[in-house]
Amino acid sequence: MSIRSRLALVCGGATLLLLLGGGFVFLQQLRTGLDHNLDTTLRARADAVIAGLTGTEGSDFPDTGPGSLLHSSDVLGQVVTVGGTIEQSSDTVGTQPLLTPAELATAARRPLTLDRRVTLQPTTVRDPADSGKHSVRLLAAPSGRPDEVVVVGTSREVVDAAVTRAGQQLLGLGGAVLLLAAVGGYLLARAALRPVERMRREADELGAHDAGEGLAVPATRDEVARLAETMNALLGRLHRALGRERDFVADAGHELRTPLAILKGELELAQRPGRSQGDLRATVDVAARETDRLIRLSDDLLLLARSTEGLALRRTEGDLREVAGDAVEASRARAAQVGVTLALDAPAPVVVAADCDRVRQALDNLLGNALQHAPPGSTVTVALRRDTRGTTVTVLDEGPGFTRDFLPVAFERFRRSDAARTRRSDAVDGEGSGLGLAIVRSIAAAHGGTTAAANRPGAGAAVSFTLPDTTQPLTS
Repeated sequence: MSIRSRLALVCGGATLLLLLGGGFVFLQQLRTGLDHNLDTTLRARADAVIAGLTGTEGSDFPDTGPGSLLHSSDVLGQVVTVGGTIEQSSDTVGTQPLLTPAELATAARRPLTLDRRVTLQPTTVRDPADSGKHSVRLLAAPSGRPDEVVVVGTSREVVDAAVTRAGQQLLGLGGAVLLLAAVGGYLLARAALRPVERMRREADELGAHDAGEGLAVPATRDEVARLAETMNALLGRLHRALGRERDFVADAGHELRTPLAILKGELELAQRPGRSQGDLRATVDVAARETDRLIRLSDDLLLLARSTEGLALRRTEGDLREVAGDAVEASRARAAQVGVTLALDAPAPVVVAADCDRVRQALDNLLGNALQHAPPGSTVTVALRRDTRGTTVTVLDEGPGFTRDFLPVAFERFRRSDAARTRRSDAVDGEGSGLGLAIVRSIAAAHGGTTAAANRPGAGAAVSFTLPDTTQPLTS
């Protein structure tokens, strides 16, 4: 069922409840008011009968002799003793008792009003067809004489007919109002949802390349306009994410193409006749190096792909100085091959709650990047410092540094500072993929930290990442 139909049903249902409640209250008030008018008339008539019985003067009714009113053709009443003896009775009711013994006992003490169906007798004035059971309203009150009750009554049929007609009119009017409410609710819902339907059609027509254009925002400045703005913001984020993924795939394909092309070339050379055992061994060595490069590149790509969804961490409490010391020791062999000295600047233990394996991975990437560009005879230093921001790990080298244009994008994927940080011919890791610093940023961001890259005064570069200052183990 559509929203328009549901809103029409809701409006119709709410209107029906209001009509039922309002109609019930109105009819009850109408019946109460008409009954009050009947009671006023009956009290005046009872007072006239009592005045005639007791000889009291000043009655508003003429001919107030004893029982005279009871014998009028349009009067319904009786004078009854508490014991049930009918002393006087109007011709319309005859000798039938109008009250029960319990009601007579009550009426002897105080006035009593009640509704009852009574058999009325035909009279010379009354239409004989009117005989039979009739709904009447009775008023019983003490007559002023001991153990005697005066009962007067009048027909309720006029009141009941008026209430019935009012109910029928309300029913017809309520049906029309209910129909108008349902139709009005449907039309109102359709008008309110028209901009939403237009937005749905626009969104359905958008393609992957058109997501950045967004939806037309109505000038109403209402909830629909805010919905369109929110949808446009979401589409913009998705468009940018799609663009990043496309760039990532394109860059990854470009990076994978080079080692694969080298592998293919070496294998084709190995298939040529006349190749010596030494040539084949050299080909195998090149293929092994390129395979290792492919493995590292695949691992880096997988890590970065996972980092976009939130890198999983296994946080434990550990000494960051020990982690840095292990990374330095593991890189000493590579540093010795290019004549670079490694140093650790960590005067005191630095206890942090972090994923030490990931922190070690970030350190290895920074050391590998520094060794790739540090000149022979220089020193690469790993420094640990703790301040109000947290613990900062910095790797400093004495190479050519970064270009000014490269610094803002140093931690983006597949970025290289080829112009200023030309790879040395004896670099131990071969050509970089431009993923090392991006991985460092992902690891730092997963810990809630930050990264920074800058040129040192004089010469060299300083690349760092900061972990939040917490010494309690955290659950990932």
